[in-house]
Amino acid sequence: MPLVRIHNFAISLDGFGTGEGQSADAHFGHAGDRLHRWMFATRWWEPGGSGGVDDVFTRQHDAGIGAEIMGAGKWGHPGWHEDPQWKGAWGPNPPFHTPVFVLTHHPRPSIEMEGGTTFHFLDASPAEALDAALEGADGKDVRIGGGPTVVREFLAAGLVDHLHTVVVPILLGRGVRLWDGLEGLEQDYRVEATSAPSGVTHVTFTR
Repeated sequence: MPLVRIHNFAISLDGFGTGEGQSADAHFGHAGDRLHRWMFATRWWEPGGSGGVDDVFTRQHDAGIGAEIMGAGKWGHPGWHEDPQWKGAWGPNPPFHTPVFVLTHHPRPSIEMEGGTTFHFLDASPAEALDAALEGADGKDVRIGGGPTVVREFLAAGLVDHLHTVVVPILLGRGVRLWDGLEGLEQDYRVEATSAPSGVTHVTFTR
């Protein structure tokens, strides 16, 4: 049976999954790339990078994934819906290589990109979006890609089978938090934590 998975979702010590002030030039707002530097140093991201614990976790991101669901904030930036030429923050060959279902209040026609990625735009509930993604995944797993609001909504709806968060030792102070309203979430999962030499802690929640 296909699973719903989240991988490599980085948060600060104070629980923020993105910073404040997101724009076309600052995809993660004032956080910049600080939540993801650990990942950029891995062999998975860059040949010649680290092959340690961080690399092992990052490599689980793609295996067995047939579709992704993401929020409008991950796909674009505030105001993207006013630009009909905008095709996402990921360039002409996005790194997903599957159908991607973008949750938005501003649907538009699907966009086929290089490398097998096609963006579909839905104004739908988490359950409705998951039904569409499962159909598009062709029997494989579905990844919830973020941002934090979308991840939180899918967790609150009880739709996530596996969650991998990466706690990065920085304090952002402002932005969008992941854990708000999810009190007691850990009771539904087996929780494991693994510390990495880079200073991050990988925390997995498995149903």
